[in-house]
Amino acid sequence: MKQDNQLLVITHLSQLITLVIGFGSLLLPLVLWLTQKDKIYQMDIHGKNIVNFQLSLIVYFIICIPLILLFGLGLLGFAILGILAIIFPVINAIRASRGETPSYPLSFNFIS
Repeated sequence: MKQDNQLLVITHLSQLITLVIGFGSLLLPLVLWLTQKDKIYQMDIHGKNIVNFQLSLIVYFIICIPLILLFGLGLLGFAILGILAIIFPVINAIRASRGETPSYPLSFNFIS
């Protein structure tokens, strides 16, 4: 295995592809993780954290849908989740460039 912090950074930032093309925040990091987890040192840890974070965001977005109809709080939830979906990949890309392990708050452990 080789150390490649640049690919780890790209993997974290690949979550932002949704801002450009409208989808792919789960698919692109998933493909990078699955193809590189045995080749790049710490890719498995980073990839699992990213996929868990993206799956958690999907669950939270689904929870916000009925909250729009019931209380209107869903719109606030969408806004907060959108901000978190932008901020945490950038923060963890910076951490990955320094060789640190990422941490995504409020993530469920779908993949351990």
